[in-house]
Amino acid sequence: QVQFAESGGGLVQSGGSLRLSCAPSGAIFSLYVMGWYCQAPRKQRELIASITPGGQINYVDSVKGRFTISKDNTKNIMYLQMNSLKPEDTAVYYCNTDPPVRTWGQGTQVTVSS
Repeated sequence: QVQFAESGGGLVQSGGSLRLSCAPSGAIFSLYVMGWYCQAPRKQRELIASITPGGQINYVDSVKGRFTISKDNTKNIMYLQMNSLKPEDTAVYYCNTDPPVRTWGQGTQVTVSS
């Protein structure tokens, strides 16, 4: 079963930027819709950005204009560029297919200080 490895999180001040990376264990970008999910403290995990095999992109309203999802098929890496970060973006971020397969990675923690 495909596995995911997320990286790139950290502690950043409000207004700062981070770039998250996702490396799946197999070459699946051409087969599945891929997504970035986040889980804030005491909240359910939610899909915040997705990209289809053909490159069609969708975002939830809360990240539109601030986050950019992209993928590099040759490197088999998906990215989430996060700009203008806010304290409410603090969460653990995960990548997975959309809809998600059962196996989640460990995620990467993003903490935004005010």
